[in-house]
Amino acid sequence: MIALERKCVTVHADLAPDRRIHAGGGQARALYSEAVRNMATRTKPEGGALAAVVERLVTDGVKEAGERQIAVEKVIDEKLAPIQEFVGGYDFATVLKAYWRGSETSNEDLKTAALRWLRGEFSTKTEANKSLGVRTIVDDDSVYDSLKSLACLTKVAGYAGLLVMFDEMVNIYKLQSAQARKLNFEQILRIVNDALQGNTSSIGFMMCGTPQFLMDTRRGLYSYEALQSRLAENQFATGGLVDLSGPVINLQSLTPEDLLVLLSNIRNVFAAGDPSKYLVPDEALPAFMHHCDRRIGEAYFRTPRTTVKAFVQLLSVLEQNPGARWQDLLGQVQVAADLHGQEEMVPEGGPQAGDGDELTSLRIGT
Repeated sequence: MIALERKCVTVHADLAPDRRIHAGGGQARALYSEAVRNMATRTKPEGGALAAVVERLVTDGVKEAGERQIAVEKVIDEKLAPIQEFVGGYDFATVLKAYWRGSETSNEDLKTAALRWLRGEFSTKTEANKSLGVRTIVDDDSVYDSLKSLACLTKVAGYAGLLVMFDEMVNIYKLQSAQARKLNFEQILRIVNDALQGNTSSIGFMMCGTPQFLMDTRRGLYSYEALQSRLAENQFATGGLVDLSGPVINLQSLTPEDLLVLLSNIRNVFAAGDPSKYLVPDEALPAFMHHCDRRIGEAYFRTPRTTVKAFVQLLSVLEQNPGARWQDLLGQVQVAADLHGQEEMVPEGGPQAGDGDELTSLRIGT
């Protein structure tokens, strides 16, 4: 929301088994497409703002052409010139100009084709060439370059820039193939280098993952030496001191007091803000926390995903069964430690020989 308030455009997507930063089977393009579909602006925070961004570029171009009393096409060409400096930027600009032509001639098919190309939805170059006259598409190899071109588009359209947010980065950590992890790490390294060296402008990246994804020296980012040296924490930020200027920001775990406030807010949501409709009294909250503490220890507030889920389920049962007592149900609440990010993702068909770095079998002959 802060980025939107500062007139930035945001795109975001969660990594998944079928969406990765680097891949050769369409997973990287799928990540790009998902992110662009979720594009948001201050006036359209719910997503799907790509058309509005492009339309703003066209509208501003028409307005400027009228003020300068020159052809609209010349103004559009001037606005798109910076995009052409990027890798693949010429076709990117060509597609944007095709959208303008579609707007001028009321050709909705042409406008739709242009937006599909910008979202990375063309799967073949032949189809793109037939629809838009371009020879390239957004594919696995051009995702990062396309994001930089997209950032330039937001800038020339009058926005402050583009913020790219990738969540669930732990999916890279869970890749069984060491080679696949390395290729993804190399793409992340490219992004980090460009950011630290000032090689890019009008674009920022926010990648969210678990501590294991970052610090595990066998499978995490720290297993890649070049990334470890660039992402290492400030050695002086100890003893409660923090440094928020570096590339890595460690989020502090919740304290028991924080979790108590969170549970209280959840209870308030269930009651629609009416204290008289609370499903459990105040004393039920610390009792529930004590129950969780006995089950999984301090993990109940440090990684509270399962704790919150169990509390919501408890309130749901009480809401739908008015005669039930929370004291009777509390002992039945099952809470397990949140292992999110620690389990490994195994490819379909089980581990493949030579595909990973794990010992899958051992046979000793005599």
